[in-house]
Amino acid sequence: MSKDTPQRLDPAAIVTSALRIADAEGLPAITIRRLAQEHGVTPMALYRHFRDKDDLLDALAARLLADIRLPEPSTAPWAEQIRAVLAACLAALRPHPTIAGLIPTRVLLSEPGLTLVERTLALLDTAGFPPDQATEIGSQALCSLVTLVATEPGLTESTDPDTRDDAIRAKRAALHALSPQRYPHVIAAADALTLCGDRDTYYELGIDFAVAGIRGIRPAARTTG
Repeated sequence: MSKDTPQRLDPAAIVTSALRIADAEGLPAITIRRLAQEHGVTPMALYRHFRDKDDLLDALAARLLADIRLPEPSTAPWAEQIRAVLAACLAALRPHPTIAGLIPTRVLLSEPGLTLVERTLALLDTAGFPPDQATEIGSQALCSLVTLVATEPGLTESTDPDTRDDAIRAKRAALHALSPQRYPHVIAAADALTLCGDRDTYYELGIDFAVAGIRGIRPAARTTG
């Protein structure tokens, strides 16, 4: 049997490899050629399963969306249920900050994504928001979660512990060196600005902002067709 025989190539395994590479090195590190080499096949073998890199990224987003464990529907107030949905999304996104940005533009391309959107829109409908407004609110909420994950303080530093610590110390020192007359609050917050001290608190605050923001929006008048 040729090494390029399609049966030997598991698309799910390819996506798993792509996920590992993206987590370690970022999305630009994912190439069809590299994945083919890792699985002992030629690039043409991968093209039998993925039309191009964009198709592979679609599959990568679908994998991430499939990891979202939505809570069961309940009789709790809609705001509490929205909070639970956002928390479930964050739980899946947090381990993969380098690929979280794939989700907003690909959420409608897979069954797990459609399920997430349907649940969110249903809850926003319960809150009184018409479809157009609910869609915009849901989109903004999802993008806010992606931003939280991608911009966690200290996350962009090197994965090497020593290099990372040196970079954080340098940033902290630069902030402490600022003029205390002009930037007293920046200096006081230097530690928080350079490193996420409590990750759970950081993400809980992000969800608080999202839910409070939704609660503060007045539902638009529903149009009759």
